[in-house]
Amino acid sequence: MEMLILTFTIFVLAIFVGVEIINKVPPTLHTPLMSGTNAISGIVVVGAIISSGAGEHTSGLSTFLGVLGIVLATINIFGGFLVTDRMLQMFKKKKG
Repeated sequence: MEMLILTFTIFVLAIFVGVEIINKVPPTLHTPLMSGTNAISGIVVVGAIISSGAGEHTSGLSTFLGVLGIVLATINIFGGFLVTDRMLQMFKKKKG
């Protein structure tokens, strides 16, 4: 039970830190910075895989949150690459 409370506390603190960091970025910088945050999402995927893996203290909740983290970070990576590609297309000269 003690490990569950610790895991949940870290999860909630990570949510608050993430929201505060994202809210500090001005809208004009959001799209260019998104390509850089894809690397951070990659690290999140690795951490989520470790969290959802079978370990001595792995519970059903940590497995569920780990899988949820993998799914959400993967969506974030894929969306980030799409937005970055679209942004870069705006700077290419049109043929014709």
